[in-house]
Amino acid sequence: MSHETIYRWIWKDKAAGGGLWIYLRGARKQRRKRYGRYDSRGRLAGKKMIGSRPASVETRKRIGHWEIDTVHGKSTACVLTVVERRTGLVRIGALRRATKELTTRRTISLLGHEAHPIRTITADNGCEFHDYEKIEAALKIDFYFATPHHAWERGSNENTNGLLRQYLPKGTDLAGLTQSQCNRLAAILNNRPRKRLGYRTPNEVYYSRPVVALQS
Repeated sequence: MSHETIYRWIWKDKAAGGGLWIYLRGARKQRRKRYGRYDSRGRLAGKKMIGSRPASVETRKRIGHWEIDTVHGKSTACVLTVVERRTGLVRIGALRRATKELTTRRTISLLGHEAHPIRTITADNGCEFHDYEKIEAALKIDFYFATPHHAWERGSNENTNGLLRQYLPKGTDLAGLTQSQCNRLAAILNNRPRKRLGYRTPNEVYYSRPVVALQS
């Protein structure tokens, strides 16, 4: 007999006027069934999912398609990482908290003066990206969301976050991390040779290609 069967029997007994439920540790709050249930956390009406993103983004042939995520420590402070898919170039921003307001402002400040046009950004389904329309308007780009629990759809970002963990291990308190320190960490990663780039660095590839002045 499963615990779910026991709980259903107890609540059926309560509905019939029985008193077995008062012996439950959480007697004042009816137990919620956590599976097979619609989960509204992180939901946002109208957002564009990765399935509607142009297929050409997958080819990594064009600079300007980015992935975005937050990396957390033991406090509420975290860092924002934004990775360019073609070159692996990363921008890193310090955040006191992963709120949608702070995340939006930091994203715009990190990408507002790029050498190449920003074309798309793809995020996970975290609530910190719920102001994505402001990012779209400010950067004149399309913002997409990956399928929930499909981390491989943002593989560039996941891999870069793994490299960043060498300098910011899990459990690190990020509250004292400054933007200047984030910029230095980004510089280290952007000057690190990558096998997939023919052992060139993200900086070398990003800045060696022709630069288009206007967004498209």
